[in-house]
Amino acid sequence: MSLALETPQPDQHSLSTRLVHAGLALSICTQLATSLFMQGPTDTTAGDAIFQLHRYSGFAALVFALLFWMNLTFRHRGTAPSALFPWFSSERRRAFATDVGNHLRSLMHGRLPAYEETGPFASAVHGLGLLLMTAMAVSGGVYAAQVWAGLQSPEPDGSLAMTVHFALANLVWVYLIAHAGMSTIHHFARSAPLGKMWRLKL
Repeated sequence: MSLALETPQPDQHSLSTRLVHAGLALSICTQLATSLFMQGPTDTTAGDAIFQLHRYSGFAALVFALLFWMNLTFRHRGTAPSALFPWFSSERRRAFATDVGNHLRSLMHGRLPAYEETGPFASAVHGLGLLLMTAMAVSGGVYAAQVWAGLQSPEPDGSLAMTVHFALANLVWVYLIAHAGMSTIHHFARSAPLGKMWRLKL
């Protein structure tokens, strides 16, 4: 099976987009990594040092998620919000379905689907990722606020916010592995170098 190479696309990302993307990605990765080893809080203990790192990286993720939404609202360069969330437009939903069909046909013929920076499928996936990361950060933030306000025991059992947080964490693992995996494939296929999103130059 051969993988077709593509022509690199022009840079679409502003510096502000790259910075908030990097901050959100790194804080979410820190959260996922620390969740594997941490000892969480109980009614008598505040949790170990790894949990504290998990907690503060969660606060960072919440801040970067909010900054991402602000950047999305006010930026002048990059994917349009209506492309990231095409579900409210019949025209964009049709374009999304067509693009998904094109991707599937390419895969069935043993070819790497053509990567388009602002293509309907890629844009919608990025939008879903932003919603997912935001929901995970917000659910953790709500739980922390409830504990601080004395409305919730430090024990996460019985907390609706933490039930949502734990469920979303599994989806975040899936999204992260798939997103990073496809980004790596396109990087080595020379269709979308990783430096386009991760470089810090203007």
